[in-house]
Amino acid sequence: MTDHELAEDGVPRGQGVLDLLVDLLDLERIEDDIYRGVSPEHSSVRVFGGQVAGQALVAAGRTVPPERGVHSLHAYFIRGGDPSVPIVYEVDRIRDGRSFTTRRVVAVQRGKAIFALSASFQTTEPGIEHAEEMPDVPDPESLPTHGERMTPDLRAKFGAWADRPRPIDVRYVSEPPWLSRETGPRDARNQVWMRADGKLADDPLLHVCVLAYASDMTLLDAVLAKHGVYWGTDKVMGASLDHAMWFHRPFRADEWILYDCASPSASGGRGLATGRFFTRDGRLVATVVQEGLLRLVR
Repeated sequence: MTDHELAEDGVPRGQGVLDLLVDLLDLERIEDDIYRGVSPEHSSVRVFGGQVAGQALVAAGRTVPPERGVHSLHAYFIRGGDPSVPIVYEVDRIRDGRSFTTRRVVAVQRGKAIFALSASFQTTEPGIEHAEEMPDVPDPESLPTHGERMTPDLRAKFGAWADRPRPIDVRYVSEPPWLSRETGPRDARNQVWMRADGKLADDPLLHVCVLAYASDMTLLDAVLAKHGVYWGTDKVMGASLDHAMWFHRPFRADEWILYDCASPSASGGRGLATGRFFTRDGRLVATVVQEGLLRLVR
């Protein structure tokens, strides 16, 4: 499949579209510790948060020995990014220790910071282990694709967003909030299966960066579901404010991963969501926490 071909559900996806995402994460090196990234042609009015997080993590990882894998990141979305302008990523080598490496990355547009990330990398070490169990959910193959969920009425309502190229195959386990809103609020929870829609190279950093990209998708759905509203269909305005991830175990982003999300609180025009990533065989591989700006426009 090329990036111009459509899947059966009418949405551009598959290896060609995934290759475009990999190209998006393959930053241009300007000079030592300075990189430049761009946004895809099919961008909205603001740079997707997962894109800038993934690109910043790529920039940090390019300055770290490959035997040290990223185990955590903490980031703040400072300003909305302009997709028509390249993003410059400046890496600060905070520390290179015996076991840990710390990097700070600032993403800049027009001379102003739009995003800041701190990431920690660690050599592989043995130690104690335990993990929460994966929820009991249907297999991803039994669930409809995103495009199959899009009825003609929904396509008309969402416009170009409904048919945007999707390098990540997302399949809702729980009812999507744009459908459940028709019947009213439900539990502050959202579950999806997701995977890169094609084959990725055997580079652990690439798989981590693709998961970081995907982690900004559907996470705040858990907040919206509780209140029976959704982007584009209700007068709700939102944006990611901060984002933290912890990577526990190795995984492949091109294999099915369950994204189990919940929202413990919403207040002050902000909503908090937590997410857990499980591989198909039940291993907990990553945890994410994000706070988002959520305003109901009167």
